[in-house]
Amino acid sequence: MHRDFEIARRRFSRSALAAFVVLGLSACANMQEIGPQAALRDAASLGLPIQSSASVAPNAQWWRELGDEQLNGLIDQALAANPSLKIAQARLARAQAGAAATEAASGPQLSAGVDAMRQKFTANGMIPPPLAGSMAETGTAQLSGNWELDFFGKNRAALAAALGSARAAQADADAARTLLASTVARNYFQLTRLHAQLALAQRLLAQRTQVLRLVQHRLDAGLDTQLELRLSEGNLPDARLQIEGLHEQITLTTHALAALIGQPNRALAIVPPLHDAIEIAAPTTVSADLLGRRADIAAARWRVEAASQDVAGAKSQFYPNVNLVAFAGFSSIGLDRLLGAGSEQWGVGPALRLPLFDGGRLRANLRGKTADLDAAIESYNAAVIDAVRDVADQLAATQAITRQQAEQRAAQDSAEHAYAIATRRYEAGLGNLLSVLAAETAVLSQSRQGIDLSARARDTQVSLMRALGGGYRAELPAATAQK
Repeated sequence: MHRDFEIARRRFSRSALAAFVVLGLSACANMQEIGPQAALRDAASLGLPIQSSASVAPNAQWWRELGDEQLNGLIDQALAANPSLKIAQARLARAQAGAAATEAASGPQLSAGVDAMRQKFTANGMIPPPLAGSMAETGTAQLSGNWELDFFGKNRAALAAALGSARAAQADADAARTLLASTVARNYFQLTRLHAQLALAQRLLAQRTQVLRLVQHRLDAGLDTQLELRLSEGNLPDARLQIEGLHEQITLTTHALAALIGQPNRALAIVPPLHDAIEIAAPTTVSADLLGRRADIAAARWRVEAASQDVAGAKSQFYPNVNLVAFAGFSSIGLDRLLGAGSEQWGVGPALRLPLFDGGRLRANLRGKTADLDAAIESYNAAVIDAVRDVADQLAATQAITRQQAEQRAAQDSAEHAYAIATRRYEAGLGNLLSVLAAETAVLSQSRQGIDLSARARDTQVSLMRALGGGYRAELPAATAQK
């Protein structure tokens, strides 16, 4: 009879526990009217083809294709020593450590503890004489274990969110690397332009000095007046002013390059050669697959993934936590008996924690995580829109500069031919100095434009490599890979 009663009692207890869990779940898992409002932009909404017929991605070390060993050395130094890049790498290491800690917390945990204490027991409590009111030592040596059974995916969501954040940090580090390499290259080619402009200004000063000597000879021969002499003399200070301004810009740009490579006090003796841009394979149109190769887009997408997992983790908090707990060890009053017979103790069993009434805390937390997801999605959308504009701008600029260079070369040839004719006519006494100076100004103007266009071609080429991702390669969440 007693045995049957005990069996019935146990069955009732199990049924009551199951009913308690079901009622708790139905009462607490109230997530109605809480959901994300933002949506990821796809290729169709941006008007982009999935894949370009001429889809070309840069090499991871695209700058080496430019054929300038001096530039290669500067970028290598910058990637090895720049503090901004090291900060990004430290953030990556921190995110990876956080992911490892989250993964470790989801497995079984085991700890050991030893406690020893001398205490006086109360004479008016539950402890009977002769211990009541006496002084005695107590000791405990115990192993304790805990394993949270992830029935509702809370730990899995937390791990996925941590891994998403780590992958976003990895993409951020790659984006910083690409940006640093492109910044060094752009400053290098700016220095190229300034040195070429300086050489042109020095050539102009020499020409104007030569013209001044010619005017002085013609004045001595009675062929020119003081007017032509004063005009020639007034052009020399202007040429020297341009030279001084270019020296200043060269110094400042050199300082910027030295800071980028982590050696701000180093006097860099850099005189980059001026030559036409080397053709690097590049796409002719913007496509969705090209955008997936940008590290900033990948970082934004991984942040969306991490925020999505945070939402899943917030939802899982509405459900019970189920833990398996166990302990085994020794405990005694009197340290001399701690490891003796009868002092052993152990226990094992499940632990259930179910939120019933929390004053709206869980719903508020879910709303906050959902808002974070909306913000991450819109940040991704903004990054995609900006990337489309960036790539389109660089492609358009590249094509426009090619056309401009063709027209500039034709104008340069005409200006130099006109200057040669004006100079010969003046030397033969058939023309005046004003015609020579006007022709010289046209040559100077075209030469400056040629230098600027050549530098712009290099600068735009570098910007296009950056806009196309700079050779970034990484796995994206599946949802992005299909867009």
